[in-house]
Amino acid sequence: MAEVTKVLDKEFVPFISKEQIATRIQALGNELTKEYQNKDVLFVSVLNGAFMFTSDLVKEIKVPLEISFVKYASYEGTESTGKVKQLIGFNADQVKGKHIVIVEDIVDTGRTMQALIKDLEGMEPASVKVVSLLFKPEALKIPITVNYVGFEIDPNFVVGYGLDYDGFGRNIPEILVLKDK
Repeated sequence: MAEVTKVLDKEFVPFISKEQIATRIQALGNELTKEYQNKDVLFVSVLNGAFMFTSDLVKEIKVPLEISFVKYASYEGTESTGKVKQLIGFNADQVKGKHIVIVEDIVDTGRTMQALIKDLEGMEPASVKVVSLLFKPEALKIPITVNYVGFEIDPNFVVGYGLDYDGFGRNIPEILVLKDK
């Protein structure tokens, strides 16, 4: 029987191991290294969830790069509120003329990504692409292109490796999924 991990009032079971995550991140790093040779690239990490993914991913990218952080919020508990708020941003001088790679932990409804892409495009980047550790295509409410996907998953609630449940569980080294009742 799978090991159960309790986070607050919910029970989670193993889903994606830390070894699977590391292997996939190495492959993504290789792809991004090839694409961004000799380009002025800025990686934009979406806080809080993407902090672990960003840290591990940029270590695998073998080109000079800058990193910046933004914070958008749309979740409360296990549900998206449907509204996106920018909590921390950056200025147009950081973005203009650069190739932007948005680093996200998970793309599900697409609302946060749509808001972030719209904000970035108004700052005149050379290009904008998205890399997401997890992608839930069945949960999309807004059509979003995720250029680099770590793992495509069903629309179940997950926690760990930076993803949280009401602020908890981010420090779990692998990804867990909500246990079926």
